[in-house]
Amino acid sequence: MKKALILLSSVLVLLSVSACGPKQSAYRQVYEKAKQREVAAQQKEPVMTPPANVVVAREPAADIQLRRERLEAVKGEDANMLKTYNVVVGSFQNHTNAYSLKERLQAQGYNPVLGQNEAGMLRVIITSFDNRREAEASREQVKGRFAPDFQDAWILEKIR
Repeated sequence: MKKALILLSSVLVLLSVSACGPKQSAYRQVYEKAKQREVAAQQKEPVMTPPANVVVAREPAADIQLRRERLEAVKGEDANMLKTYNVVVGSFQNHTNAYSLKERLQAQGYNPVLGQNEAGMLRVIITSFDNRREAEASREQVKGRFAPDFQDAWILEKIR
């Protein structure tokens, strides 16, 4: 009786081990296919189409991006700090991320302002000017000082 029970349990163990093999290989095949798709997607050049409210201005002297948006100061921010041309170093949907960057910039001696556009995006503005040339110069200075962190800093023209 004991021998039959041991033999039966051995057969069951062998069957259960062999049943797991095909599942693991099936999962492995699905994983490999997903990995190939991910690699292929990274190799493709993304086609970026700017939203309707984005205007890209190109000048011969410099390649400056200019975006025009309706912008309001976030509650608790000084609205007088937002002028016509603003140098944006961060854009977030998450309030925590925006406030974290603002605090980091304050620790480095800047007086950043948080603005919010109509879509709800929070813009972290490091400097603000009435003159576009001054904003462009400030943008280049920020890019130089904070390299490589803010190489994608851009200018936002506040429309009313």
